[in-house]
Amino acid sequence: MKVLYFDCFSGISGDMTVGALLDLGIDAELFKSELAKLDLGGYEIIIEKKTRNGIYGTDFTVVLTGEDSGHGHEHHAQEHGDHGNKNHEYSAHEHHEYEPHNHEHNGHEHHNHGHHEPECHGHELHEHEPGNHGHGGSHVHSHGHGRNLRDIEKLINESSLKSSVKELSIKIFREIARAEAKVHNKQIDEVHFHEVGAVDSIVDIVGTAICLDLLGVKKVFSSPLHEGRGFIQCQHGILPVPVPAVMEMLAGSNIPFIAEDINTELVTPTGLGIIKTICSSYGNMPAMIIDRIGYGMGKKDIGRLNALRVVLGSLPDEEMTEEIAVLETNIDDMSPELVGFTMEKLLEQGALEVYHTPVYMKKNRPAVLLTVLCRKGEENEMARLVLRETTSLGIRMTTMKRVCMHREMVTVGTRFGDIRVKVAKLGDTVKFAPEYEDCRMIARREGVPLREVYNMAMERAGKLVESLTVSGAGV
Repeated sequence: MKVLYFDCFSGISGDMTVGALLDLGIDAELFKSELAKLDLGGYEIIIEKKTRNGIYGTDFTVVLTGEDSGHGHEHHAQEHGDHGNKNHEYSAHEHHEYEPHNHEHNGHEHHNHGHHEPECHGHELHEHEPGNHGHGGSHVHSHGHGRNLRDIEKLINESSLKSSVKELSIKIFREIARAEAKVHNKQIDEVHFHEVGAVDSIVDIVGTAICLDLLGVKKVFSSPLHEGRGFIQCQHGILPVPVPAVMEMLAGSNIPFIAEDINTELVTPTGLGIIKTICSSYGNMPAMIIDRIGYGMGKKDIGRLNALRVVLGSLPDEEMTEEIAVLETNIDDMSPELVGFTMEKLLEQGALEVYHTPVYMKKNRPAVLLTVLCRKGEENEMARLVLRETTSLGIRMTTMKRVCMHREMVTVGTRFGDIRVKVAKLGDTVKFAPEYEDCRMIARREGVPLREVYNMAMERAGKLVESLTVSGAGV
């Protein structure tokens, strides 16, 4: 099983994340072709190899061209104070060691994120303010309205990106949007996010999802997050570090957080939204067989190596045991439709599984036992959601271990079109099953029985698995 460890010794931002993942060896042209499936204009990408403190890594920057129907951010030169790269055409590049850019204009990013840009990792630019990016200074953009969450989800869902990339991207955006809305006392759809809606943030987040898919990563671990201190200048004035959106995402998350004596912001809302969404657990690097190391370079001088390090490898055993949290509560005074809605909300929030079981309580009252399975560290957030959406007055929590087969998604071709098939493997045991939604869509479109589509996909999947097993290529 391929796993990834994030070593966040200098915090984390969106552009540093993409840079580090690309540095693991992802083909830049393949990455750009995948990103191009997102119908998003107004930017170019720069991917450069840079050296910081004697360490060689990848610097990833999104350059905003202002062509994206009103969303093109001004080139945040100003808000970076003196860091605006004033002598550079693209002020967003910030501290690229003030080197000229032999850019690879990939159509992508321009974050001031370089990490620790002078002010404001973007974060907070909501409330009808233009978009800000990941780590970078508080860019003042005169964009009118930024995109809201609904705009971004529509943009992603209407693209030709892989479904797994779409799902992860939207999940990350929802995490950031939830925090931004809470900080500003708004409903999610009432807030126009800069941090969430800015072009470079979209590129960072979708780019991260694309990289994880291309790497075939199945599980992510992370070190504790290191953050700076002090204050930064943002659209809303001078704010403390960590910025409010970061603090909100940390609340109840059980993410270990270390404040350092570095007078700047190290963790941006985009960076935290990414790691909080994809990471299974935090702490020391697990026992793993190391394959490759990648460095995503920051753009600001913080007095030491400013980079995000990622370690790609595999766990020694395919049979992997992990701990999960189990939440349970009995409900006997609530409409079944409301229970169903709660289930949908929990799954959207990232629950691993949700189900309800008919039970009888005292005085023979019929009820349901609502059970939620989630990753450790997410139980408090899930519990709050259950208490908010149901009539429950309390929730029981336990921790359990589970053993998971190695799972991956493959695509098989049929006369009706491509169908995704989930393949699970443990030792010599292989199981596979077609994705229901793919089969359902084809059955409706072609006017054929669902079982016919399902059986055809099973047959093709069986032949694929058999051929790969015989050739020794694995699934």
